[in-house]
Amino acid sequence: MSEESDSLRTSPSAASLSENELPPPSAPAGYVCSLTEDLVAKAREELQEKPEWRLRDVQALRDMVRKECPNLSTSLEDAFLLRFLRARKFDYDRALQLLVNYHSCRRSWPEVFNNLRPSALKEVLASGFLTVLPHTDPRGCHVLCLRPDRWIPSNYPITENIRAIYLTLEKLIQSEETQVNGIVILADYKGVSLSKASHFGPFIAKKVIGILQDGFPIRIKAVHVVNEPRIFKGIFAIIKPFLKEKIANRFFLHGSDLNSLHTNLPRNILPREYGGTAGELDITAWNAVLLASEEDFVREFCQPGPPCDSILGQALPPEGLSSEAPCDDSMRAVKSQLYSCY
Repeated sequence: MSEESDSLRTSPSAASLSENELPPPSAPAGYVCSLTEDLVAKAREELQEKPEWRLRDVQALRDMVRKECPNLSTSLEDAFLLRFLRARKFDYDRALQLLVNYHSCRRSWPEVFNNLRPSALKEVLASGFLTVLPHTDPRGCHVLCLRPDRWIPSNYPITENIRAIYLTLEKLIQSEETQVNGIVILADYKGVSLSKASHFGPFIAKKVIGILQDGFPIRIKAVHVVNEPRIFKGIFAIIKPFLKEKIANRFFLHGSDLNSLHTNLPRNILPREYGGTAGELDITAWNAVLLASEEDFVREFCQPGPPCDSILGQALPPEGLSSEAPCDDSMRAVKSQLYSCY
C-alpha cells in the first residue's frame, strides 16, 4: 500500500479519527465479510481496502455522517456503508459525498424512485427490456443486458425503463462481489427508431448519467453497444457531453461485428442471440430474483421519507439532477440532433 493510499484515511476532514481516538468499531448488522481470498486481495489492490482496517473505516464514515449530515435519513449499517467506501476507494470525503448524492437523487426524481418495487414493474420486466446474464465475465463482472427495442412507448413512459434499471442495480450491488468487481453493460440497439430515440432527450440523459456517475455506489467497467443503427450517433451525441472521460473511454461500439464483441465478452457467457454458446437468452430467472426481493424494496423505497429539504440541504444534487425543467428538452430539439445523423 502506498503512502498516498494510506493518506486517504487521514484526510483533513478525518484527521481527528486516529486509531487511538476512534471508539471500537460497531457492527449493528453483524457484518461478516463474504469475499473470497482472491477478492480480498483484489479489493486491497484496486480499492485500497485493508481487511484489518475495514470496520475502523466504516466507523469513521459513520461518525462523519452523524457529525456533518445529522439530518440525513440513511442506514448506518456496516454492509451498507461499505458500498460507498468501496465505490470511492475508501476516501472518506468522497464516500460521504456519494452517500449524500445517493439520497439526493432519490428525493429529486420522485417519478422514478417513489414506490420502487418489482411488482410495480412487472410489465417492463416481462417485456425483456433488461435482464442480467446468468454468467459473469472473466473479471467476475455481472453483465446487465439492455434491449431498448423491446420497449413500446405507447405502453408506458421511458421513466418505467429507468426504474427497472435502477431496481436491478440496487439488487446487484447487494453482493460484495459486485461491489469489488463492478458490472458490464451490454446494450443491443437493434431496431431502435428515430421516434423511440426521441424519448431519451438531454434532460433525461443528464439525470440518468448524473445518477450512475455520481449518485450510485457501483463500478461500471465497460459498456458494449451492439447492432447500433446510424441513429445511435445522435443518441451518443446527447449522452457524451455528460460523461466523464473515464466512463466515455469505456464505451465500445461493435455494430453487427459479434467477433469484436467476443474479444471482450467470451462466447461461453453469451446467449445465442449474440453469437454465444450459453443457450437462448432467458429473462425469467432474473425476473424471479427481483420479484422475490419485493419485501426488501418495499421497506427501502415505499415508506414515507423526510422532507426533501432535510436531505437536499446537505449538498447540491449531482450535475443534472436539478428538478427544474430544461428549456431545450423539446421533441423538436431532440429530433433535430438525431436527424443530423442521416
